[in-house]
Amino acid sequence: MKSLLTTVKSFVANLLLWSFFAGGLVASTASGAVLDGTAKTAATYTGIAVSLLAGSRIAKKPRIRAFLSKPSTLWFLFLFNGGVAALCYFSMDGVKGIATAAGMGLVSLGAAGGLLASRRGEANAA
Repeated sequence: MKSLLTTVKSFVANLLLWSFFAGGLVASTASGAVLDGTAKTAATYTGIAVSLLAGSRIAKKPRIRAFLSKPSTLWFLFLFNGGVAALCYFSMDGVKGIATAAGMGLVSLGAAGGLLASRRGEANAA
């Protein structure tokens, strides 16, 4: 059994990690409502970087990793993000539409890669 100090340290670390992730998402999406010009751009890109770093650390946690590797989760990510990529490509104009579609498409392709890898693993095990 873990000691109380270890449990508290783990809780605080997880709380900070999730707070940085959420704060990065908020900074990257809501900075336009508060800031203009260079400050808006800096806050947006800093928020993106913070949320990506925190999200990648969160994704390495055993429970999250197990959830993200389930076939049902991978199918959802593949289909949903592929649909959103197509919708963004056709509904948004210019570079923003293409960049959004490319980002969502990459997530969809990553999920498809996870599906193929799990299928290969099942075939090799049999």
